[in-house]
Amino acid sequence: MDDLEYNAKLDELDHLLNDLDVPMEPARVWQLLADVSRHDLPAPQECQEVR
Repeated sequence: MDDLEYNAKLDELDHLLNDLDVPMEPARVWQLLADVSRHDLPAPQECQEVR
């Protein structure tokens, strides 16, 4: 996920949590939280065969 997509997800999350006119969507909030939490994680390493 690039920085533009990351920032868009943060903006959507902020909107869902802080705008009183927007109905709460718990599943969407959890999905956004899961997505943005992976942003700063290192890329997974390729599995190497042990000999």
